Amino acid sequence: MTEITATTLQQLAERYLAVWNETDPAARRKLVDEVWVEDGSYTDPLAAVTGREAIDALIGAAQAQFPGLEFTLGPVDAHHDIARFTWNLGPAGAEPMVIGFDVLVASPDGRIGSVYGFLDRVPGA
Repeated sequence: MTEITATTLQQLAERYLAVWNETDPAARRKLVDEVWVEDGSYTDPLAAVTGREAIDALIGAAQAQFPGLEFTLGPVDAHHDIARFTWNLGPAGAEPMVIGFDVLVASPDGRIGSVYGFLDRVPGA
């Protein structure tokens, strides 16, 4: 059991986006295994998956859809075991193409148990 603090949740949100930015499949999978609980879940308007293998596959598919783009983290607001934060996806140093908002729920051991995502701005919308 890990004490979940605002700092813990900030760091977990940072690690979460590091997973999304890791393009080497083996390194990304290692991060997924470190950051997520085994039966973790991810849900957004386009996907709902459970388990590390499915999460890793989803991230790989998103990277294939948006090659060369990177996620950046906005402010993290946290309490108890929950963090909410905005993120941007776009070319490094340029205007983001996609803007989203996620809610992350930490497990008692300090890893990600679930993430609920919302898309605030998408290309063509």
